[in-house]
Amino acid sequence: MHPVRSLARLAQANLHLLRDYAKLIGGSAGRLVLSLAYFTAVANALSVSDFGLFATASATGIVLSRIAGLGFVSPLYRAATRKPHLVGTYTAGYLLALLASLPLVALAGAAFFALVFKGDMALLPFALVILAEVIGWRSLEIVCIVNNGMGQFGRASILVVVGSAAKALAALLFAHSGLGAGDLQSWGLFYLAANLGSALLGILLFYPRQRLRLRPALYLKRLSDSLAVAGADILFYFQSELDKLLVLSLGGAEVAGIYAMLMRLIDLTALPVRSFNMMIVQKLIRSPGFLQSWRRRWMVEGGIALVSVAGMAALGLVLTVAPTLLGRNVADAAPLILLVLLVPAFRNLVEYQSELLYARGRTGMRAAILALLGGLKAGFLTLLLQGAATTPEGVWIQGLNGVFAALWIASAGASYIALDWRNRAPRPQGRAGSPDIAAA
Repeated sequence: MHPVRSLARLAQANLHLLRDYAKLIGGSAGRLVLSLAYFTAVANALSVSDFGLFATASATGIVLSRIAGLGFVSPLYRAATRKPHLVGTYTAGYLLALLASLPLVALAGAAFFALVFKGDMALLPFALVILAEVIGWRSLEIVCIVNNGMGQFGRASILVVVGSAAKALAALLFAHSGLGAGDLQSWGLFYLAANLGSALLGILLFYPRQRLRLRPALYLKRLSDSLAVAGADILFYFQSELDKLLVLSLGGAEVAGIYAMLMRLIDLTALPVRSFNMMIVQKLIRSPGFLQSWRRRWMVEGGIALVSVAGMAALGLVLTVAPTLLGRNVADAAPLILLVLLVPAFRNLVEYQSELLYARGRTGMRAAILALLGGLKAGFLTLLLQGAATTPEGVWIQGLNGVFAALWIASAGASYIALDWRNRAPRPQGRAGSPDIAAA
């Protein structure tokens, strides 16, 4: 059958998914524009080394935010998808888990600071960034997760845009109004205010109005699932953000700044892909045999890779023609973008495969694979980054394509073996994939 006709029939058969995807991509498009404005303002208001420290602290905060709540976002999300009248009950459970987890977050944060940041970054700006991620942005994500679970995709998209707009506005004020002193501590205050403000607005306007009811016996039944999801999410984000920590430790703040700029631009290519992931996982939950065919599997992976590379190539070509378009500091990293052309594809595919495992109920296997990928990434990057501070940038940056290609091969092999193992029946996890993909 002609490929164009095949795609047309596939689109017609999944029209409802395309409509939902259009709503989600609307939020992603808005977030893309605002994220670009935010990134440009911050990257040029701070020095390259300070931007590297901020980006690495933010990555640490994202990892720590997955400890917060001990994974109880998963039962909350499932309640929103299946029994919306219990959202108030499970919200009370989430708040209880959040309070219980905060000492763990503080201990883990102190360990990260002592091992990675001490000597390069003061404690106060580090703490401000961590609070912004763990309490501010994560709370906004929870509101998005609940709304997506209830099928309110439009509301969730608006929330994402509001949160991104708040950070972009804070960055522009910091960069141009003279209110900030151009240092990390001043930016940390702006960043914390933006995240807390958008989270509070989201809660007041869009969170379901239900009475909070504590039911500890019900929460205990969900504890094992919550901890499994928390473990897998911590491993996923740790292996995803590990590179920034290693670059700072091995290459120093200046190298970390250049790397952080590249990764931030690469992250922008993931926004529309994450919306696609959410819808493809929803389809897989409803039709477990949807990806049984290897031809379809490679078609989907090929599509994700193509969109990722095309987005990165377009950005690289624009910055080649106009290197100062995103500011003076980013201009230093602009010539390097085309050297990492394949990295977005491999990163986005690893994330996609992880979501497939969640959708099919392979929570334990997902955690094991993520641990494996984290170990492999640490080893490969350590070898690659030895002497990065004195090596020409192009040499080690080009090597990132090989590192992420190896991670994709390991992830694809392990993930598809786990999906096909004994052809076990899937255990549905909700309407639209994992909670964190629902927040994207």
